[in-house]
Amino acid sequence: MVAPPDNDVLWARALHFSYNDGSPALSGVSLGVQEGEILAVLGPRGSGKTALLRCLSGLAQAGRGEIWFNSVPVHKMGPVARERLRRDRFAWVDPTPSLVPELNVWENTALPLMLRGTSRRRAKKAALEWLERLDVGEAARKRPHQLVHAVRQRVCIARALAPSPTVLFADEPTAPLHRADRTHVLRTLTTAARSHGITVLLASHDADTAALADRSVTLLDGRRVNTVQLPPATEAEGRAACSLSV
Repeated sequence: MVAPPDNDVLWARALHFSYNDGSPALSGVSLGVQEGEILAVLGPRGSGKTALLRCLSGLAQAGRGEIWFNSVPVHKMGPVARERLRRDRFAWVDPTPSLVPELNVWENTALPLMLRGTSRRRAKKAALEWLERLDVGEAARKRPHQLVHAVRQRVCIARALAPSPTVLFADEPTAPLHRADRTHVLRTLTTAARSHGITVLLASHDADTAALADRSVTLLDGRRVNTVQLPPATEAEGRAACSLSV
């Protein structure tokens, strides 16, 4: 077993992962991500992007391979240690917004901070600042059911950024947004991450996302490939085909 490079905050080698029905999702994927880097993970739907992010974040256990976070072997951690790692060092944004219905917007945004032991006052202050950055500050006292889908997703992104995680995993974070909003939200996310030194893994089927990242990798059928011609974002929904040049 070889330790990862010192400048990689997250490093994986030869990851293999299969779904419950036995079909392969990842077949020998390796990559390294440096501290503060924004890495776009591109590929059509079903290419293994979500599976890769779930394995790297400890949400799923890879069948084979190694995952290291700051030179600590995540692949050897038990469930409790992985849960602590996700709570204290990682953050996640799903393509579908999920908020606690009993809490208002600022309380939802502050929740990860309070779970880490931050005082309610400091957590509220940080939450309100992030909500303003995401242009949803006026919704701070509303409940999730009072918000439209796109606003709920912005709140979820604010919630993920508020604790200043070491690594943010964003799985199609702008999928619920209209195209006019996507670039603005992604620019806000990437600018905020850079200003706070947050490492970001940004999964997307939209090739335009790569322009906002420092670097990109592409998956196809669970493997890394050199280039994939992705369909335009407006045509990507429901399309599984793409042309490949390895």
